[in-house]
Amino acid sequence: MEEAPIRFAVVDINDILSTLPHRYPMLLIDRVINIRTDHSGIGIKNVTFNEPAFTGHFPERPVYPGVMMIEAMAQTAGVIGIKSVDGTEKPRAVYFLTIDKCKFRKPVLPGDTIEYHMRSIGRRKTMWWFHGDAKVNGVVVAEADVGAMLTD
Repeated sequence: MEEAPIRFAVVDINDILSTLPHRYPMLLIDRVINIRTDHSGIGIKNVTFNEPAFTGHFPERPVYPGVMMIEAMAQTAGVIGIKSVDGTEKPRAVYFLTIDKCKFRKPVLPGDTIEYHMRSIGRRKTMWWFHGDAKVNGVVVAEADVGAMLTD
């Protein structure tokens, strides 16, 4: 099957900050690449030992929390959805609607780079549903279907 054309090759951190209302410590993606016209794209997160979550999860054996990967999937989906709507110049609120079929496959550790491969599986007005596969070095570490709603 032929891939849809790329609409945005790279959405860097500055563009993400102007797109999403999230800020530190809850902005969980560093960039989004290859946003395609079929409403798919890849969010990138460079996991470092400096992450606030590692002070308690777990100090002796740091593992990146799965719930943060699911939030990052939703943020990636939000960027894809917002960038897909022509004429959106200001940040919009993005609210989580659903999490379905969530599975955690392998732990993510400091030094890993997570790729959130997101593709649209449905849309109704301002509500979007995406399937996401979180990958480290090409291996799926988590997956979920997430739903989000864009608001003004």
